[in-house]
Amino acid sequence: MKRLDRYIIRKFIGTYIFAILLIISISIVFDFNENMAKFATHHAPWRAIIFDYYANFVPYFACLFSPLFVFIAVIFFTSKLAGNSEIIAMLASGVSFRRLMRPYMLSAALIAGINFCLSAYVIPHGNVVRQNFEALYKNKQRITTATNVQLQVGPGIIAYIQQYDNNSKRGYGFSLDKIENKKLVSHMTASTIQYDTIADERFHWRASNYKIRTLRGLREKIETGSEIDTMIMMEPMDLVYSKGQQEQFTSPELLRYISKQQERGSTNVVQYEVEYHKRIATSFASFILTIIGASLAARKRKGGMGMALGIGLALSFTYILLQTISATFAIQANTPPMLAAWIPNILYVFIAYFCYRQAPN
Repeated sequence: MKRLDRYIIRKFIGTYIFAILLIISISIVFDFNENMAKFATHHAPWRAIIFDYYANFVPYFACLFSPLFVFIAVIFFTSKLAGNSEIIAMLASGVSFRRLMRPYMLSAALIAGINFCLSAYVIPHGNVVRQNFEALYKNKQRITTATNVQLQVGPGIIAYIQQYDNNSKRGYGFSLDKIENKKLVSHMTASTIQYDTIADERFHWRASNYKIRTLRGLREKIETGSEIDTMIMMEPMDLVYSKGQQEQFTSPELLRYISKQQERGSTNVVQYEVEYHKRIATSFASFILTIIGASLAARKRKGGMGMALGIGLALSFTYILLQTISATFAIQANTPPMLAAWIPNILYVFIAYFCYRQAPN
């Protein structure tokens, strides 16, 4: 770490933090102004507004638009350095443009690492609180029921629920079939099935008014009862999907959920795969947009940084738009989720390389 590195890193990180504080502050003002009537209508307490909503609103949107903040920071402070002829002095003293990019990359690595840790492990927990607040006080309707749910809960074990209510964690019209060698060996039915939320173990259900038919060749055994505790390898999250649910899982939880759903033969995991790969791809975007921003803003221009800023903002907004479009295509058009998440980065790598080659030597 030379004095030059510390100087540029300090400028980079300081401008990045300032950009986040400025833009997020403006976003909070507009969001509060838009939702003030809803908060008042639903009698949202100030403590919940501040600590449940906005305390989780800030890190969520800061990470979501982090590539844009990185780009804005690089453009602003690099243009300022170029306008003051500081970059000319650096290059004239024998520092190559490649060497000049080293503190930029170190800063981008620091920001990318922090953003990935936040988006993969910290923010998902906050999203649960924020989305619960929105359901209560912003009147955002959440899907809490499901009908005709059928899924494979184990090898050759098929569960069916005619109607399920996620608020009470109760299902109606339940059946459980066990198949071996393409033959039905057990058939269980129950009028209701209740998930035990206070049990020490997961997958603990309580069936009421049950009947179990066990088939062994031509013999049949029937068992009935009013209530029975049973272990069924499914959870409420497997039965009801609500918009934005994938944002509530940490990255390890996403991997486990995707693996479990794929084993069951479920095809409703594309949005979860896109979310998992997008968290990694968005972190790498900090490097790409840093290279583009530094390459565009490092040249001293007679008219100031207006042209560089305009081109840079257009590229960054196009990147965010392309990221959204590719994710939508992955969900709607069966595009491979990993490819959809990385398409913006793949395209912008070439743009970054072109800008870097055209930068002053």
